[in-house]
Amino acid sequence: MSMDVTFTLMGLIGGVAYTLAWAKSYADLRKYESVKALALGAISGFLYGFLHSEMSFPNSVMAFVAGYAGTDFITSMAERFKPKKEA
Repeated sequence: MSMDVTFTLMGLIGGVAYTLAWAKSYADLRKYESVKALALGAISGFLYGFLHSEMSFPNSVMAFVAGYAGTDFITSMAERFKPKKEA
């Protein structure tokens, strides 16, 4: 299996872990936020793999961590830079 695919899958698994930790019910898993978290996890894992050239166990674990934590980081940065509504 290609290195990029491995890191993307590890990021996706990190996104799944983030989604399962966030969800309070089965209905939460079917919401747009959970699909967004899965996509962001896979993208984070791919970017981690793109930035590293070596396939090893620690890098695979870090791709999982990037998928888990990267989802929250990207979401909070998007909220921070979102235009504020004026009252």
